[in-house]
Amino acid sequence: MKENLSFSKFIAVGVMLFALFFGAGNLIFPAQLGQLAGDNFWPAIIGFLITGVGLPFLGVIAIGYSGSSHLQDLASRVHPVYAVIFTSVLYLTIGPFFAAPRTGTVAFEVGITPYANGPLALLLFTAVFFGITLWLSLNPAKIVDRVGKILAPGIVILLLVLIAAALFNPMGAIQPATEGYLGNAFAKGFTEGYNTMDALAALVFAIIVINAVKAMGLKTKEGIMNATFKAGVVAASLLGILYVGIAYIGATSVEQYGLFDTGGPVLSTSAEHFFGAFGTALLAIIITLACLTTAIGLMIANAEYFHSLFPKISYKVFVTIFTTFTFVVSNFGLANIITYSVPVLMLLYPLAISLILMAFTSKLFNHSRLVYVSATVVALAIGIVDGLKTLAGTLDTEFAWLQPIVDFYTAYLPFYADGLGWLIPVVAVMILTGIIARVTGPATNTAEA
Repeated sequence: MKENLSFSKFIAVGVMLFALFFGAGNLIFPAQLGQLAGDNFWPAIIGFLITGVGLPFLGVIAIGYSGSSHLQDLASRVHPVYAVIFTSVLYLTIGPFFAAPRTGTVAFEVGITPYANGPLALLLFTAVFFGITLWLSLNPAKIVDRVGKILAPGIVILLLVLIAAALFNPMGAIQPATEGYLGNAFAKGFTEGYNTMDALAALVFAIIVINAVKAMGLKTKEGIMNATFKAGVVAASLLGILYVGIAYIGATSVEQYGLFDTGGPVLSTSAEHFFGAFGTALLAIIITLACLTTAIGLMIANAEYFHSLFPKISYKVFVTIFTTFTFVVSNFGLANIITYSVPVLMLLYPLAISLILMAFTSKLFNHSRLVYVSATVVALAIGIVDGLKTLAGTLDTEFAWLQPIVDFYTAYLPFYADGLGWLIPVVAVMILTGIIARVTGPATNTAEA
């Protein structure tokens, strides 16, 4: 008998997944893109939607399609040691090191700063914010009810009100594109989508979705895959609609208010423009809810994973440790968190996207470990250089030994200047080693299907 979830249940899971994805960065980055892209709005937002919506969707589906019960299982097709290292680094990146602290700091800077500012105010706000995060994260079994049915709809409704106001009464005409979007606006939008970290988070949140649908009674791989796909469509649709709307707000704000340094002031200014003091309060609610739901998901995912690595330490202890650490890091400030996260993202994204591509095509090359290892090595070789190059720019210094490699990549790798130098080499290696795997047939050195 074919397993299916009721309409209301897969909608609830899909909205939960959307809420886990939709954090503060998802509000700020499309708003900034809209401002800077100007009349190149559409190619830029399409590029952004691929990395900000398409890749997260594929990441969720890849875990379900691969039959893996965890990201580490999928990554172990490269090598078991690599799987532990890659998975741990990814969890910590989207967890207590970068993304999770950003949720509290952005919520404060965009939603609370109009009312209170300064280190003490940040300390008090983040203490309350992560205190609530800790309380909700200690009971993960109730996440669908708490997040999917209560918090997420509030985010969607409040944002749609603001977007509708901008559509019916734009703040101004869309202005010419700025320098970064004058050339290949699509590629620029594509790499800007990295900042959401959602393609990385998808490989983590997929497990929450799979566990949620299993708890609703689904047992077969086909039933779980079908429910995961439907939930992913719901989440991706909501993300796509809101991204386009928020970017449009940014694009129409420039004529009257000029360019802002980040997307935060875009939203606070537009809220005040349309709704006055009420609009500012509305935005504070949107930001806080969006950040809170993401923080909860990240704490749950990190605690569950590291508890599986170190079972002698309880889940609740890990939740407490990670939430406390996140609270401390958040008080170092948003600028520092974002600045030092970018080099890590330049390293991790090629590895994550390569793994997603191989998860979908694995049957074509007989699940050969040769393909997994070869593509990962190529992605790693280019990603390390991109990460170090970005770090050098962040530190305002130069790594002299690195420059010849950067020059070589720039000269010979297509799209390297656009931040996509890893793409063609990874695909080429996958095709070449895939052909070898097909010709030689099933080998002893084969990854688990």
